[in-house]
Amino acid sequence: MKYFDPHIHMLARTTDDYENMAAAGIIGVIEPAFWLGQPRTQVGSFIDYFDTLIGWEHFRASQFGIMHFCTMGLNPKESNDIELAEAVMKILPRYCQKDNVVGVGEIGYDDITPEEDRFLAEQLQLAIDQELPVLIHTPHRDKVGGTKRTLDVIKESGIAEEMVLVDHLTEQTLPLVLETGCWRGHSIYPNTKMSEPRMVKLLQEYGTDKMVVNSAADWGVSDPLKVPKTAQAMLDSGFSAEEVEKVTFNNPINFFAQSGRISLDMVKKPLIDQTKTFEDNKVLRGQEPIVETPKD
Repeated sequence: MKYFDPHIHMLARTTDDYENMAAAGIIGVIEPAFWLGQPRTQVGSFIDYFDTLIGWEHFRASQFGIMHFCTMGLNPKESNDIELAEAVMKILPRYCQKDNVVGVGEIGYDDITPEEDRFLAEQLQLAIDQELPVLIHTPHRDKVGGTKRTLDVIKESGIAEEMVLVDHLTEQTLPLVLETGCWRGHSIYPNTKMSEPRMVKLLQEYGTDKMVVNSAADWGVSDPLKVPKTAQAMLDSGFSAEEVEKVTFNNPINFFAQSGRISLDMVKKPLIDQTKTFEDNKVLRGQEPIVETPKD
């Protein structure tokens, strides 16, 4: 089977991860802009990071047979540095116009401060202006209260709910999102957030419509193979191959297809050509390059 991981931070992962993901059937990913683990202190750090997502990381994924897209946004943790956040908001519109940028995100709440309120609302307006879908990050603390506030801000913004994917949902917060037209995202983690068995139970109870799973793998304890592992758990529990494909491939692509920059027909395993370079850099360190040719 083929899979698509719509939320994974590949900048924090190794080439081994790309190889293992490709071997497991993952042919495409979306990398949301996010927090790097410590606060950035100047807008130039964001510029370099955004450039890496649309440039080097896009290229690096292709070298292992994986299509790479991304979303652009100011994360909630750094929304509380108002001067820096205002500077980032000035550069975001031009990045949102890049061909492989398929949405605004991940945005949302951390401590649910007035500053986070302000920049969540501003980025929802940015998405409206750019006609892009939005990836929302629900907070780690006060998740129910934060999700309720998030849904209120979505309504206040006037954005079509079908253009919003609310991520990191759990048994407590999914029912809240089910009352809206928003899409429903679930991050499958080794020990926290959501596990494969718990996800299967949610799919059995609530169905597969607008349901999305991802690994959200980053620099912490996480697993970039959680999408195919969830697919196997679905099969083992009696879901059909068509239902598995809907959740682990079709749904996430159809959501982000609202950007006009990705579609089910577009997402195909790219041919690997490791003789290529990006700004004179390549992924190899003396290894024999892999070069795939089209099959008749």
